[in-house]
Amino acid sequence: MGRPRVLVIAEAANPEWVSVPLVGWSLATALRAVADVHIVTHIRNREAFLRAGEVEGETFTAIDSEAVARPLWKLGERLRMGQGKGWTILQAIAALSYPYFERLVWRQFGDALRAGEYDLVHRVTPLSPTVTSPLARRCARVGVPFVIGPLNGGVPWPRGFDAERRREREYLSYLRGAYKLLPGRGVTLRHASAIVVGSRHTENEIPARYRDKCVYIPENAIDPKRFSRLAAPDPGVLRACFLGRMVPYKGPDMLLEAALPLLQAGAMQIDMVGDGPMLEGLKAFAAEHGIEAAVRFHGWLAHEAVQDVLAGSHILSFPSVREFGGGVVLEAMALGVVPLIVDYAGPGELVDGEVGVKVPIGSRDAVVSGFRRALEQLSGDPAALAPIAARARVRVEEGFTWARKAEQIGTVYDWVLDRGPRPAPFG
Repeated sequence: MGRPRVLVIAEAANPEWVSVPLVGWSLATALRAVADVHIVTHIRNREAFLRAGEVEGETFTAIDSEAVARPLWKLGERLRMGQGKGWTILQAIAALSYPYFERLVWRQFGDALRAGEYDLVHRVTPLSPTVTSPLARRCARVGVPFVIGPLNGGVPWPRGFDAERRREREYLSYLRGAYKLLPGRGVTLRHASAIVVGSRHTENEIPARYRDKCVYIPENAIDPKRFSRLAAPDPGVLRACFLGRMVPYKGPDMLLEAALPLLQAGAMQIDMVGDGPMLEGLKAFAAEHGIEAAVRFHGWLAHEAVQDVLAGSHILSFPSVREFGGGVVLEAMALGVVPLIVDYAGPGELVDGEVGVKVPIGSRDAVVSGFRRALEQLSGDPAALAPIAARARVRVEEGFTWARKAEQIGTVYDWVLDRGPRPAPFG
């Protein structure tokens, strides 16, 4: 039968960035282990692709949709009302501009698809389930299977965090569910041959009539080359790390409040890695409460430098209340750092009692209290975390590397090409 020939659509894919672009790059390139892949990406990623050794026209194609994307993006930047805020507004703008990108993809590759030069098309990014894919219907018309996903996102704001939602300028999120009524969504799902869902929440948002197309494969994974160290925290006090943007839903303020008694008593130290609008306020909190010596603010760090800080920790203390994928949780686990997380959305699906510690979702006060109790318990004997850390590393090695993720997607390809059975859920 030979390896499938796959046209991978990854509008956001960049090895030099983080978040969705890094996911797009990592998965698209990892798929070459199971298929003959040609990647189609946006022109903004072209130079990074070339620096990574990709060959334009041979291994990838860059599509220039800036005539539509640039003015809409500028509009989104004005509407979001602040850097790092209004994420839902940017997603809405992306949903408006993205179909033009696929229109240009079809213009360039339509003849090749009609001629049978590709066995299937796989849209890796955008990850958002709100962004429709006109290519699904076009591919169905020419008899080429279309795979979409991993789709992930749209996690509701938990009750009790409406103030944080407003601070994030997430006013449009109150209307986010309206995307389910868009006609393009039904067309995309109807014509897709397989729908890879990156979270159980996203799977539950897929209409029941399309659930038989869904395969659950968690969105994130890690590159062992990027996270190759073994955590070796200094003995003594509990050493924790927070990693992420300093914004309300990530909860860096909740972490400092929860850890305050331990920090003041000299029983705990925290490394805060990341930047954002809350950073100066967090520094002021540390100064006001006399914990400056116990909390180190690193600001933004290059991705390759993150593991150097993280590897000096016993735990990843991460009280985010609205995390879609939770890639940082896997990164910590890969290093042997035990995740302490809120049991909600992405992190809650990745962590169980064997590999980490989960605090139930609740009000802000409930999360702070839950984290305080967990930190106090862990601080009593940090060395006891070693067996949990070892199991966390094994969990990642066995199921959450990009190579393993490619193997999982490969079974989806076999399924839609009638080469194998429907895959069981992965996770």
